[in-house]
Amino acid sequence: MTPVELSRTVLRAVRRAVDAGELSVDPPERVVVTPPGAGGCGDYATNVALQLARPAGQPALRVADVLRGHLLDLDGIRDVSVTGPGFLNISLRAADADAGAQRLVEEILRRGERYGHADPGTPSRAVELRCRREPRALVHADVVARLLRAVHGDTVRIRCVGVSAGVSAGAGSGAGAGVSHAGPPPPPASVSAWADLLALPADISLTAAEASADVHFSADTPADTSPSADAPADTSPSAGPRADVSPFADTPADLGPATTAPPDGNDTPATPVSLDIRPTPAAPAPAPPEGDRAEARAPAETPESDLLSLGPDAARWALLHPAPHDRPRPGRAYLVQRESNPLFRVRYAHARARALLRNAADLGFGPEPGPVDGAAARALLAVLADHPRVLDGAATHRAPDRLARHLVNVADAALPYLVTVLPLGEEKPSAAHRARLALAEAAGTVLAGGLSLLGIDAPDHL
Repeated sequence: MTPVELSRTVLRAVRRAVDAGELSVDPPERVVVTPPGAGGCGDYATNVALQLARPAGQPALRVADVLRGHLLDLDGIRDVSVTGPGFLNISLRAADADAGAQRLVEEILRRGERYGHADPGTPSRAVELRCRREPRALVHADVVARLLRAVHGDTVRIRCVGVSAGVSAGAGSGAGAGVSHAGPPPPPASVSAWADLLALPADISLTAAEASADVHFSADTPADTSPSADAPADTSPSAGPRADVSPFADTPADLGPATTAPPDGNDTPATPVSLDIRPTPAAPAPAPPEGDRAEARAPAETPESDLLSLGPDAARWALLHPAPHDRPRPGRAYLVQRESNPLFRVRYAHARARALLRNAADLGFGPEPGPVDGAAARALLAVLADHPRVLDGAATHRAPDRLARHLVNVADAALPYLVTVLPLGEEKPSAAHRARLALAEAAGTVLAGGLSLLGIDAPDHL
């Protein structure tokens, strides 16, 4: 039973309790199941009883006991325990757990890096993201736009609003008058370097204070790139750079509000939702410890120069991994290839998964989803199953750090497992090895997809 199937099973138990008159509530549209937290047990846990307690007018423990009885009557459930204030901890039957793990791996391999993304035809919104002309805000807005497009299927416009200190916004920046620039913009000499850092065209306008700049990210539809096309071409990061189009040009191709047709077919366009992106700007890196050869250089004088010295991938990670309210301190620690560097662990786990596929091909076998056993495999399956929920939370709350931390969890669960995949010594490849290899490939796929959403490269060799 996969997490999606278990979520539907729990929802079915809620509806049975409502139909039996034991709960007087409106059943929720969806139920979230996650791996058990501290103090939990079983395969999955849910807080649905806590959510329904107030509408039902009953204590959460009473609601949990009601739902427990209905869950035990459903197929695939071996046991249900109530812990803490009313968490339901669900244990699956062994056969159903094995079948669910196999279907999970099959789904990841079938969907590839789009695992956890919205299905085609999902109703979408028109969203306008407003951010300052500041490196971290720009990178956050870029990643939030990718997440909203991928997970919710939204049409997204980014509006850079923010001016130099002491300068009022002009008429062109009225949409973002409430968003101010935290300090002076980067010097003109670094504009091309910032364009490389943000993976955007080199003529990005980071120094214009008299007008706001727009970048329009269209939905995932093919763009007409012919010169005579009436509609603006797709300039999203996933579409790749184009020499003749600048999403941050002073006179963008589309200055109107981002709109989409309402789902009911009405000709009146939907009103775009405006969202502010306001992460705390980066601070200069701390001085290196005396005698640390890995940090032998003198500290940079500004956070901008610190970021530029890291390169695009490490700079993006340095800005995205801390929570938005935390002040990142970019430094050369993000470049060190050692276990203490979370970015290195994530990329190394991806490269190891890809290397296992090459090594297995040399041995004459390939991945084939099937039952896998062992504590390491179960831990890895749990974090892979949680990937869609994390993507949805990162998109909904405009928090790329949730995705970055989740990728670290996936890598930390994958690395102990990857050493168990290939045959040892004279051992012949078997169905168990093919199933282990399929799970390793699924882990590498999730890591690659997550890094892609963050705008970070996932190398096959490291």
